[in-house]
Amino acid sequence: MLDARNVLLTSHARPDGDSLGSQLALAAALRRLGKQVRIINIDPAPALYAFLPDLEIIEIADSATDPCDAVVVLECSSLDRTGVSGLEERMIINIDHHAGNVMYGSLNWFDETACACAEQVSDLIDALGVELTEAMATHLYVAILTDTGSFRHANITARTFEICRRIATAGIDPARIAAEVYTNGSLGHVRLTGMLLDRMQLEYDRRIAVLRLHDTMLAEAECAADDIEGIVNLPLAVRDVRAVVFFKHTGTEVRVSVRSKAAVDVRQVAVSFGGGGHRNAAGFTIEHPTAETTRQVITRIATAIANSEQ
Repeated sequence: MLDARNVLLTSHARPDGDSLGSQLALAAALRRLGKQVRIINIDPAPALYAFLPDLEIIEIADSATDPCDAVVVLECSSLDRTGVSGLEERMIINIDHHAGNVMYGSLNWFDETACACAEQVSDLIDALGVELTEAMATHLYVAILTDTGSFRHANITARTFEICRRIATAGIDPARIAAEVYTNGSLGHVRLTGMLLDRMQLEYDRRIAVLRLHDTMLAEAECAADDIEGIVNLPLAVRDVRAVVFFKHTGTEVRVSVRSKAAVDVRQVAVSFGGGGHRNAAGFTIEHPTAETTRQVITRIATAIANSEQ
């Protein structure tokens, strides 16, 4: 990476806080070393991340044709999940913390113990000898905050808090960042949340909460399609609920997000449907879904809950 003069950064489609924060922090660090850096993602950032410093430098495209010395793919378990073509023949540096990473890079740095890819990026910035700016620290903190579910997930370690200590010394305002992420939503988001929770179904002796979203609901709530982040976590506040499955129906496919409490491994459920993620937060897509397919999803989550209780 030190030898590369022109670096391209990318991450998975439908970016989240970790992918965005990791890309922006690393881009800033590399630019401070005099590198030419571009970030290309196939999808724009969700509206809730509009406050991130330098977000406007991210280019939205489905291909990368300009020459570069290295491509750094962050927080992405396989190259096809970027959705960006033209990467295959490049010098690829794969930095990820997802179990199931297929090691597609010329260089691969995989660390499943990291709570977020931002932990790895923080260590990399330190190794490069770049001092954290407030903007870089903000990016890293947002990434860790969101990928740990506000420090509630089982992926948190002492290393997480040590990195956050270093981040805090760069002058960030954790309260302001939390307010931007969690209390700055649109009215449409709140309306949609109410609609989804009102129609929530409980399965498997009230231990699985099922949410279903259709495009007509977005229109009714006047909510943008990219303004639904965080809703999937809300049913976990119910004492008896062990897992949540969120079916998002869009055209001929269903995007499925699954969340769970600590002992329930939903990553294996996602893997069985061609997806991936983490133990307590995973996802996948079902093409041409049927009622039987969605029932299979719920059944496999029930099995995961049963396995956690053995």
